[in-house]
Amino acid sequence: YEADDTELHCPKPKTPEQALAMAREYFEEWYPAAAGRLDTSKYTLSQGRLKEAAFDLHQSTEFLYHCVLLVVTFYTPHVHNLGFLRTQAERIDRRLVHVWPDDDRQSRRRFSLLKDAYVKARYSKHYRISAEDLAWLGERVQELSAIVREICTEKLAELERAAASESGNI
Repeated sequence: YEADDTELHCPKPKTPEQALAMAREYFEEWYPAAAGRLDTSKYTLSQGRLKEAAFDLHQSTEFLYHCVLLVVTFYTPHVHNLGFLRTQAERIDRRLVHVWPDDDRQSRRRFSLLKDAYVKARYSKHYRISAEDLAWLGERVQELSAIVREICTEKLAELERAAASESGNI
């Protein structure tokens, strides 16, 4: 930026219409992608391909967290770490907290298996996950999906009201 004497562009807030358009675009991209990966995980699990199912569940979870972060805040970190994404998302809406129970060792172990699936399910011959673990994780991802949909739908409605108000349609 110091290459010449021109001023840097000053960021301006989005108009309500721009914010609504961006949020819709994020939701329409990320939410169906997450649903598709969840469907794929169910299929690969039915085929007995447990490691692939774990990876697809990871991807579905990651996409859901990116979706809610983008729709609500217009920002998501470019990371695959579900623990980090989970923390960021839970900060913006407490309804997400109960998705992953932390009150027992088995629940924590299963979430850890899901977190590890991004790399280990694809590249480690030592990664192991049971069909029972995957079934439980799949239920949790479905719960996450329902809550993310609810949060995003509420945010989109809020943005629609703001855009309508700004344009005088209320």
